[in-house]
Amino acid sequence: MQKNIAFAFWGCLFSLGAFAQSTSIDSILGQVEQNNKELKALAENVKSKRLALKSGNNLPDPQLEAYYLPFGQHDAGDYTEFHINQSFEFPTVYSARRSLIEQQTAQLELEYNTKKQEILAEARDYCLNLIYLNKRLSIESLRTEQAKQVFDQVKELYEKEQIGILEFNRAKVAWMQEQFKIQQIESDKKNLLLLLTNLNGGNEVNFSFDEYVSSLDLATKDSLWRDKQVKDPELVQLKQRETIAQRSLRLAKNKSLPNLTAGFNAQGVSGERFSGIYAGFSVPLWSNLNKVKAARAQVNFQQSFTASIMMQAYASFEKEYENYQIMLARFQQYQSTLSDLNSDELLLQAYQLGEMSFLEYYMELQFYRQAHDAMLNMQYQLYLSQTALLKHQL
Repeated sequence: MQKNIAFAFWGCLFSLGAFAQSTSIDSILGQVEQNNKELKALAENVKSKRLALKSGNNLPDPQLEAYYLPFGQHDAGDYTEFHINQSFEFPTVYSARRSLIEQQTAQLELEYNTKKQEILAEARDYCLNLIYLNKRLSIESLRTEQAKQVFDQVKELYEKEQIGILEFNRAKVAWMQEQFKIQQIESDKKNLLLLLTNLNGGNEVNFSFDEYVSSLDLATKDSLWRDKQVKDPELVQLKQRETIAQRSLRLAKNKSLPNLTAGFNAQGVSGERFSGIYAGFSVPLWSNLNKVKAARAQVNFQQSFTASIMMQAYASFEKEYENYQIMLARFQQYQSTLSDLNSDELLLQAYQLGEMSFLEYYMELQFYRQAHDAMLNMQYQLYLSQTALLKHQL
C-alpha cells in the first residue's frame, strides 16, 4: 500500500514538472515565431503578394480625349470634340475574380504556415536535444564521481602495492573518459543554443530544463489522421489548389461574357454644340478561346493529383505512426526492466568487497550503462518522432 502511494506521489510530481516544462518549450516556440527573421520576411512577402492580388481586380483607367481642329478649308468654324469613357468587364467577372483572389490569399497563408511549422519543429527538436543532453550530463556527472571514487580506491591499493600498474591505469583512463564525455556534452549544448538563438532572431535563449513532456501516448491513428487533414497546411493546400482551380474555371466562364464601355461625348462647330452619352460592348470571340477547356482540365488534374498525394501522405503517416508505436513498446520494455535494477551501486559494492577485479567490475558496469544509454536515446528518438507526427499542431 505504501509503495503504491509513493508511486502515485512521484507520478504527480513528475506530471507537474512535465507540464511546466511543456509550457516553457511552448514559450520558447512563441519567441521563435515572433523573432525569427525568415518568418518576418515571409510575412512581409505574403502581405505584398496579397495586395498585388487585390490590385488585379481593379477597373481599367478611364480614358479622356479632346480634339480641336482649326486647320484646313472650312467656312463653318473650328471643330471641337471632347469625350470621356470607362471600359469594364462584365460585372460578374469581378465577383468571380474576387472569389478567386480570396482563395489565392488563403493559399499564401497556408504557405506561410507551412514554413512556420518547419521552423517551429526545428526549434522544438533543438529543445528536445538540449533536454536529452541535460539528462546525459546529469548521469555522466554521477558516473564521473563514481569513477573518481573508484580511482581513489585503486590508487590507494596501488600505493600499498596490493594491485599492479595495469589496473591502476585502467581506473585512471576510465575516470578520464567520463570527464571527456562531460566536456563533449557541454560543447554540444553550446552549439545547440547557438542554433536556437539563430532561429530566435539572434536573441539569446535561456534553457535549463531536463525533463520531457509527461506522456508519450498518442491519439488513435484515425483521429490523428483526421486532425492532420484539417490542420496540416501541406495537406490543406491540396484541397485549396482544387478550390483555386474551380474558381479559375468559374472566372474563365464569366470572361466569355461581353466587355462593356460607357462614356460621355461632346462635339461643337460654328457655335452649335452636341453632347450625350454612349455605350458599347465587345464580344470576346478570340481572346477567351480554349481558356474554359484549359481551366476545366486543370480542375480535373488537381482532383486526381490531390487523391494521389493524399494516398501517399496517408501511407507515409501510417508507417510513421506504426513505427512510433513499435518503438514506444520497446522503450517501455526497456524502462520496465531497467527501472528495478540498481546495477551501479551493486557492482560498486561487489568491487569494494573484493568480489571482482577492477576489469570485471568495469566490463559489467559498461554493459548496464550501455543498456541505460540506449534507453535514454530511444526516449529522445521517440520525442523527435512525436514532434514529426504532431508538427501540424504547432
